Amino acid sequence: MTSSHHCPDRIRQAAAALREAERPLRILGLLAWPLEVRARFLESDGRELPQVSYPEVDTSAVESALEVARPAIAEAGPAREWLQRTADRIATAARMVRNLGRQEFHECSTELYGAPALAPKDLGQSPLELARRLRRIIDQMNHIDLGAPANPAASPEDVARRMREAVEKFFGDEAPAIELVDSLSANATAGPDRIRIRSTAHFTDRDVEQLVHHEAGIHVATGLNGRHQTDLPILASSHPGTTRTQEGLAVFAEFITGCMDLDRLSRLADRVLGIDMAARGADFIEVYRHFLEKRQGDDQRVDELTLKKAAYEQTRRVFRGGVLTGGAPFTKDVVYLDGLLRVHDFLRSVVAAGRADVLSLLFCGKLDLEDVPVLCQLAEMGLVRPPKFLPPWAADRRFLVSYLAYSGFLNRIRMGRVHERYAEVLASVPGIRW
Repeated sequence: MTSSHHCPDRIRQAAAALREAERPLRILGLLAWPLEVRARFLESDGRELPQVSYPEVDTSAVESALEVARPAIAEAGPAREWLQRTADRIATAARMVRNLGRQEFHECSTELYGAPALAPKDLGQSPLELARRLRRIIDQMNHIDLGAPANPAASPEDVARRMREAVEKFFGDEAPAIELVDSLSANATAGPDRIRIRSTAHFTDRDVEQLVHHEAGIHVATGLNGRHQTDLPILASSHPGTTRTQEGLAVFAEFITGCMDLDRLSRLADRVLGIDMAARGADFIEVYRHFLEKRQGDDQRVDELTLKKAAYEQTRRVFRGGVLTGGAPFTKDVVYLDGLLRVHDFLRSVVAAGRADVLSLLFCGKLDLEDVPVLCQLAEMGLVRPPKFLPPWAADRRFLVSYLAYSGFLNRIRMGRVHERYAEVLASVPGIRW
């Protein structure tokens, strides 16, 4: 058995090997569809399934690096379980990208991210139940004019300019490059080296702020901070095991900075509903029509072509990498609401326990909330460095801690009778039309 004296060396070796194993896996890049696929689909008025092909992916480098990592993981002491869990997730991700466009892709996706109707044991509610509940609340407010612009007015060039100003101010000489690209698996993707923005996307004023705080403030910041973890380079990797916490933290950033809006919340809920439709057998055209009808009902001020493009992009997120005839979608987008709830509750628990010291740990790299206990131990061993970059809302704890303290306090106060009284009052008074 390896002595405790040598344990940090084995942890370092395993973390470095896992970083090399993850490095070739660029999942979202492999899932991007060419722009002409959308053009042909809209030309057919949504009546013909898109024609999409994927490359054959060689993951031999991933397997080789995992073989190097596993002996070191077995002797990694307190980090063994964390490193083993990470290795298993990377292996599943490699199997997933080897099966692009097939049923097994969906099975691996479900193993990594979950499924709409599958409730995590510790939460008790499935992503589908959460999405339906949120959607019901949003639907009750559809009649309210929130003052949003009729059409997305910010161009990709506007977004790129705003993003460039933000990252240069925040990251200095480590700021990532900003690129406009034609084909992308989302409106924007971010890593420590570059932020890519889809040149054909349309953005509202809120979209721009959301992207700055979501992509730059979380995904880039944690990526760069992970690069500074020389003892644990795996913390720089955005492997699927970190997705739930990363996206939950990024959506929380949108809330805490005041740039969240109902349209964004609707999209998060509707993605789960669309994935559930596809998992139950709906094909691309059926899910597209569902999204189109929903968008037409939500906002009648937007022109028809913009609505069709938005519905297509929502549907593409559901089916990218999966089977277009139904039954096997990409389930990554079920993690957003679940991740948000987990991050929010974790942050409240941190404040309630008087452990504000743990707040900065979430930004030390790309990690899962499940990893926090072992990372606290590794920090005590001197293997985890403090984050170099913190988004402004996390760096200034005055508002954050007071908000979380109030949120925890409110959660523990039972206001049932008061709530019932207010509900009765609101149901009996006439609506106001200014």
